Amino acid sequence: MTIEQLKALLLENSKDLTCEFKRLFHGRGGLYEEWKHLTIDSIDEILNVALYTQNVLENELIEMLKEFVSNSGHKTVVIQRRYIKGSPSEVVIGDLKEDLYAVENSMKFKLNLLSNQNSLYFPDMKNGRAFVRENSKERRVLNLFSYTCSFSVAAKLGGALSVSNIDMSKSALSSGKTNHHLNAVDPRGVSYLPYNILKSFSRIKQNGPYDLIIIDPPTLQRGSFEATKDYEKIIKKLQEIASDECIVLACLNSPELDSNFLISLFSEFVPEFKFEKRLKNVDEFANADEERSLKNLVFSRG
Repeated sequence: MTIEQLKALLLENSKDLTCEFKRLFHGRGGLYEEWKHLTIDSIDEILNVALYTQNVLENELIEMLKEFVSNSGHKTVVIQRRYIKGSPSEVVIGDLKEDLYAVENSMKFKLNLLSNQNSLYFPDMKNGRAFVRENSKERRVLNLFSYTCSFSVAAKLGGALSVSNIDMSKSALSSGKTNHHLNAVDPRGVSYLPYNILKSFSRIKQNGPYDLIIIDPPTLQRGSFEATKDYEKIIKKLQEIASDECIVLACLNSPELDSNFLISLFSEFVPEFKFEKRLKNVDEFANADEERSLKNLVFSRG
């Protein structure tokens, strides 16, 4: 795909833009070999670009994007170079407001586009949040590895009785409180608990049993969580913390681990939780091999 072909694709994907977040180009899915290092997102009037490796066409790409935004309605272009230590971001056109947020299905989530790495929002989880919102009514929800609590916002807006957000990062939980405030969520029944999940099941159990459990861990976080050895530790605890008719949304974002990795663990350690389905991923995040992409698996008990 040439620069001009990429521009044409961006124009095509920009025809229906609103203030809502949309991925305009997902090179990371491996569908475009020469651009697998590139993602481009539309965030209202911002064009947010991430470069994961250095490429000889980088300067040409940036010039094309400057030309593209002159007709697309975007006012600001942010480039993040993930291949440089610290993943620095640069505003190449326009300005960034101090209070930024992404809009998803009318929900708002705090953004930091100048952070060292993650923006505080993971857009590929859109369908997971929609599932939680649709299945939270009158349920007690446990949100493990909650990060900035986007699942909690979705659950409360879906009518959850309570949500327990568990994450080791106090700063992430603080951003989670901001996300609830942005969405005018009733704070009653929402807790933010800075626990090490693998060492805190006795405390987590106190607010149970839970009717909906979300497990969305990092694939690999040295000293904290490694999916290959630690995911089963959480699955083994489900019998103690889950209600008789509990639903589990188990998430996995490792290219090296497929759906059967989780399905086998559930079958071996908690056979009463039956595999129901894998949630479809967002169309804009298409992958040449879907088993290497985000896996959101639903299990149910009873």
